Amino acid sequence: MHKGSVDAAVKLRSRFSLEDISAQNQVKASVQRKIRQSIADEYPGLEPLLDDILPKKAPLIVTKCQNHLNLVVVNNVPLFFNIRDGPYMPTLRLLHQYPDIMKKFQVDRGAIKFVLSGANIMCPGLTSPGGTLDEEVLEETPVAIMAEGKQHALAIGYTKLSAKDIKTINKGIGVDNMHYLNDGLWKMERLE
Repeated sequence: MHKGSVDAAVKLRSRFSLEDISAQNQVKASVQRKIRQSIADEYPGLEPLLDDILPKKAPLIVTKCQNHLNLVVVNNVPLFFNIRDGPYMPTLRLLHQYPDIMKKFQVDRGAIKFVLSGANIMCPGLTSPGGTLDEEVLEETPVAIMAEGKQHALAIGYTKLSAKDIKTINKGIGVDNMHYLNDGLWKMERLE
């Protein structure tokens, strides 16, 4: 995923609404299989649950939005999103139902208000006391952003650096904030 697509997502999130939707298409079975496989590959822990989350009998709708955002929708509920042809990421509502499907990073208390206002996650917020990193995470990986002292994820991000580089470099943006609590996608529980 290149920088332009992430910037477009940042501008879109806080004001996302039904007007941002440009097309909704029920996808063919072959495309549905490809999406399911892509999601299973990205989140191996989710594979046993995929039939419950994305039932084969339910129509799978791909909703195209402005700024190259795509939503995967089942029964009018957005479940996954991607930008351009980047990896599919679960919505926060889905992540709250299945909290262990993604690798996790944790920000310290001082970073929480910034993350909740859409700011990207800076390396020091992850490496200071209160922050934690999953050492196995590589660059360009979707991650759940947890908050010190909180149970549920407050954001979903896309790493700009590997966890090791975040620790070593310890300055600048470590994770692009793609979706956070109370953003436009969070507020849109259903597409109707």
